[in-house]
Amino acid sequence: MEVGFIGLGLMGRPMALNLIKAGHRVHVWSRRRESMQPLLAAGAGDCASAAEVAHCAAITISMVADTPDVEQVLLGPGGVAEGAGAGHIHIDMSTIAPAAAQSIAARLAERGVIVLDAPVSGGEGGAISAALTIMVGGDELAFEQVRPLLEAMGASITRLGGSGAGQAAKACNQILTGVGVTAVAEAFNFARKSGVDAGKVREALLGGLAYSRILENHGERMLKRNFRPGFKAWMHHKDMRIVMDEAHRLGLALPTAAATAQMFNAMLGSGLGEDDSVAMLKLFERMSGGAGE
Repeated sequence: MEVGFIGLGLMGRPMALNLIKAGHRVHVWSRRRESMQPLLAAGAGDCASAAEVAHCAAITISMVADTPDVEQVLLGPGGVAEGAGAGHIHIDMSTIAPAAAQSIAARLAERGVIVLDAPVSGGEGGAISAALTIMVGGDELAFEQVRPLLEAMGASITRLGGSGAGQAAKACNQILTGVGVTAVAEAFNFARKSGVDAGKVREALLGGLAYSRILENHGERMLKRNFRPGFKAWMHHKDMRIVMDEAHRLGLALPTAAATAQMFNAMLGSGLGEDDSVAMLKLFERMSGGAGE
């Protein structure tokens, strides 16, 4: 299939490379020219704008940071809407608010463009290995049409419902992963302050009801003090802000998510925003009188 890809950062670059590896013809554009070089070297088409990407391919994908970025590359000057024809399908794989996804889809529908929201989970590792979990909202026929593209990037692909449903599922994912990372960091710090080997604690807990993939994978990274970003703390902070904004909009009480959002606030305030979210352990250590380094 012929497809355009917009946004070639930590996640987007390996995702686009996997599309090329799967045999799809990919046209790319990114605001940072240097981000395009690995894709161009792999044979991708070189485009000068998001509009040109949409002109070259009837299906486009975006993977950018936040709602304003999605609006800019889709509806702004030189955006997808300028280059897309009627029946064009756009897959936004960024993480934004469900209400924002619905609004953007409605505005583009007026121009004959079908938008699927398809946020992902799995971090940089999942993007590199094409093992992402992809949560999709939007038109079912369009979803079936683009499924081969999604299968080239992900291992678990689920359509949840209409527009915005994918983003709602991603918000649920971020509540669970955010709370989970915070809980593991808190437990490991408790073990340290109690004079117990946190590695042995993790080994014991992996065999019981406390087992989780976060304890297994993120816990291992904490023990190895591997804070190299696969999913930066500032990005999880942004996602928790989306969760809390939606909670206010819907009138929902999310007390555990709210407490977790405050911990991510503290991470950014402590200068840990560029570290991986597992650096939450550093924050607990600092709060408990440790160096946290």
